[in-house]
Amino acid sequence: MISPGKPAAPSSRRSTQVVVIGGGPGGYVCAARLGQLGKKTIVVEREALGGVCLNVGCIPSKALISAAKTFEKIAHGAEMGIEVTGAKIDAKKLQAWKQTVVTKLTSGVATILKGAKVETIAGAARFLSATSIEVTGAGGAKETIDFEQAVIATGSRPIEIPGFAFDEKRVLSSTGALALDAVPKTLAVIGGGYIGLELGIMWAKLGTKVTVVEMMDQLLPGFDPDLVKVLARKVKKLGIETHLSAKAQGFSEKKGTLVVAVEVGGKKVEIEAEKILVTVGRRPNSNDLGLEKAGVKLDAKGAFIVVDKQLRTSAPNVYAIGDVAGNPMLAHKASKEGEVAAEVIAGHKSEMDVRTIPAVIFTDPEIATAGWTEPEAIAKGFDVVCPKSYFQASGRALAIAETDGFVKWVIEKGTRRVLGLEIVGPEASDLIAEGALAVEMGAFAEDVALTVHPHPTLSEGLMEAAKAAIGEAVHVPNVAASPATSGHAAPAR
Repeated sequence: MISPGKPAAPSSRRSTQVVVIGGGPGGYVCAARLGQLGKKTIVVEREALGGVCLNVGCIPSKALISAAKTFEKIAHGAEMGIEVTGAKIDAKKLQAWKQTVVTKLTSGVATILKGAKVETIAGAARFLSATSIEVTGAGGAKETIDFEQAVIATGSRPIEIPGFAFDEKRVLSSTGALALDAVPKTLAVIGGGYIGLELGIMWAKLGTKVTVVEMMDQLLPGFDPDLVKVLARKVKKLGIETHLSAKAQGFSEKKGTLVVAVEVGGKKVEIEAEKILVTVGRRPNSNDLGLEKAGVKLDAKGAFIVVDKQLRTSAPNVYAIGDVAGNPMLAHKASKEGEVAAEVIAGHKSEMDVRTIPAVIFTDPEIATAGWTEPEAIAKGFDVVCPKSYFQASGRALAIAETDGFVKWVIEKGTRRVLGLEIVGPEASDLIAEGALAVEMGAFAEDVALTVHPHPTLSEGLMEAAKAAIGEAVHVPNVAASPATSGHAAPAR
């Protein structure tokens, strides 16, 4: 790991205009923006610049997921006429390559902060008052920093459940699962949400026998079942066993193998596994910060810091961003909030005014949503049509041999306004940005349909599905939201 900065000076005291607690995707972006706006800023990071995302989360997981996808294509490329014998995984080399990706990005963060004239300090911060913090370095040295404004960007950590305390050897959090230097023969994943499925699918592609235990009645609880059905088929095809409406009760060890006790529909099931991965959610790092001394209030559950649209907490000069400030716990949400908080501190008329924060799941196939999903729009009382374009009809998808899934617009009837976009399929993570833009700008189906999309690309499906909403699709069934208009006339805005 890259050092987050110089250690706290022993028994010293100094002042700055702004102190940012946490150097993750929210904190470092906020600090860099503050530096751009001329604010003297110090970042305090207790572990490593880049936070969970760059070091033990988003980036390393996507690096390993990419490697697993490459291995799968090499090992199973006979359909394309690519026959490779003896393909194997060197897990130690894989980990070393992953770390080079992480190092490049985290060192880049240090360069960004330096360029913005932001100082970084290694240590754990705790509020002494609404205008001062104490920073404790690795060696126990303490330094007091007085400030005018503070930004809390302390992120989150994996949730432990009874009977499955993390030791990162047998019982793994996502951090431990990303650091394995050998491919486990068997893996039990407790929690069928996005983290568990991303990592479970990754290890399954590398040869691990994976079993997923999910408490709810579907994988990816809370997501549109229409999308999840497509993913569930691929999960089964990969040989991943799933137990839904199931509860993991504990584990024992028998002859060197872990045995997980699971209750499914009133019956007891035992799952043997070399490793156990627990991915049941994340908890905000809002404790041990001395928030009460700063006058910063938490929500009714005592978890998230309460903030307004300008990211201010109950203490007017203290702000909170990212995971600690509420759902969704996503890096891009944290970065946007960091920019807003910095601009507010600098006196700009800025606030967190966004129509959508897209969500992306790097499973296979990928899943991504922006705006309201079909079930959400219906629940809110909208009368909608949801035209689809299937990847199996896409020339580009056929050419890359990834035809599972579809794109689905959520369109309001009558006005034909875009309420949302849902994608399950190849490169959904990149394609979803068009949907986010459409929702943010208040676009209509015509806006997407009349935009020429390049051929042959996966993005053509977005255009074709939008055309279906205005009755002009050629390659997919039309489900016009209202009668087709002559000359492509868009409704009045």
